[in-house]
Amino acid sequence: MAARVVLAIDQGTTSSRAILFDHSGSLVGVAQREHRQFFPQPGWVEHDAVEIRGNVALLIAGALEKAGAVAADVAAVGITNQRETAIVWDRATGEPIAPAIVWQDTRTQAMVDRLAADGGVDRFRQQTGLPLSTYSSATKIAWLLDELPGARERAERGELLFGTPDCWVLWNLTGGPDGGLHATDVTNASRTLLMDLETLAWDDGLLEAFGVPRAMLPEIRSSSGAFGTVAVGPLAGVPIAGILGDQHAASFGQAAFEPGETKNTYGTGNFLLVNTGTEIVHSRNGLITTVAYRIGDEPARYSLEGSIAVTGSLVQWLRDNLGIIEHSSDVESLAASVDDNGGVYFVPAFSGLFAPHWRPDARGAILGLTRFATKAHIARAALEAVAFQTREVLDAAAADTGLDFTELRVDGGMVHDELLMQFQADILGIPVVRPVVVETTALGAAYAAGLAVGFWSGLDDIRANWQEEHRWEPRMDAAERGRRLAQWKKAVSRTLDWVD
Repeated sequence: MAARVVLAIDQGTTSSRAILFDHSGSLVGVAQREHRQFFPQPGWVEHDAVEIRGNVALLIAGALEKAGAVAADVAAVGITNQRETAIVWDRATGEPIAPAIVWQDTRTQAMVDRLAADGGVDRFRQQTGLPLSTYSSATKIAWLLDELPGARERAERGELLFGTPDCWVLWNLTGGPDGGLHATDVTNASRTLLMDLETLAWDDGLLEAFGVPRAMLPEIRSSSGAFGTVAVGPLAGVPIAGILGDQHAASFGQAAFEPGETKNTYGTGNFLLVNTGTEIVHSRNGLITTVAYRIGDEPARYSLEGSIAVTGSLVQWLRDNLGIIEHSSDVESLAASVDDNGGVYFVPAFSGLFAPHWRPDARGAILGLTRFATKAHIARAALEAVAFQTREVLDAAAADTGLDFTELRVDGGMVHDELLMQFQADILGIPVVRPVVVETTALGAAYAAGLAVGFWSGLDDIRANWQEEHRWEPRMDAAERGRRLAQWKKAVSRTLDWVD
């Protein structure tokens, strides 16, 4: 039987999914499982990598069963993942030496401050495209090696391996301790603070600065190309042919292949990417420069990215920490039960502020409270915070590129929230466009894998699949938009300098 689908493994921050796509880019089968979130200390965020490994195995079988598919139906496997999350494991046993340190984790701020004392937070930006922050992987790796007795020595001997979740999933699918492939792609490597953007290789100077042994690092490969074959389970023998970090995958799934093409993903956090082609554009307005993708031996393509730490996870916080909603999906109806935010503004700086501010000293705040305010106003302010933060990063992208954005393509779980999407269009002043397939992160990973094995013939074949499903036009007048933006900026200013 000719292969009729590609399978994407989407290992995200709050859950993992396995999704099968056909040639048209339509979903054929999907399985999903959440994994636990651990917060052992303020600012610490951890995952259990063993739990994630087990979930992925179950999900592959589940997606195949739902689609009525077998290995012979699957042309290739693609992997996409939460970026910057650091996992260190024993090469011989395949067991992690500690919980995974998640990208949101801020425990390494003291190390960041020490490194920034010589050259500031932009010390490595020209080479890596990244500011010095707790966001990237390098300080997380160093923290684990310094805190766990004997870990650094073992890493230097090559007994320990590091990887972001894509690398962890790949290593286990291709055999684990029994010959597993230790590799990652350029997009994930570009988020570690250890890879040079121009050479696309680990840099000795960066490794020395952060104290990370080269022996524990994976091989860097193109995003679309050979990554071995699945060694175990119902997909044994199927090639793994694509890896992209989650936001790069979403951009790929939105067919944003050309310079100036843009997408914004609404997930645990929000991430706006603007394609800059083969040109490395260094931001002057608080954005990150990153690799967008690389296909085979072609030159790498680059992007500017606006990374927002807390958006979808803010809704989870309303559910889990405050208990004002029972399900995340309840937030829209609660927010819609009031006409406006009642003067309430919510700045969710739980891990400091990411782009375009990069202020680790900020902390979350709800401002403008009066006796009139209710939980509905807080819910509405939480949704509006997502849109306000997106406006900030789009403004920064416009300033860096000189582009006049005429619409914003959106994807991710929150784009089904009609209230949020309308407010997003209102506060941007441009249309917001949702595609038919909003699972663009998984779709992008599938496209990268399918390209490598000829399932899709090229980028034009992929571009032909993209279809608009809904468009929100702005309704708010310019004066009201300006007033609300001014209030938002005032609220953000109140959150700064909280942590000494």
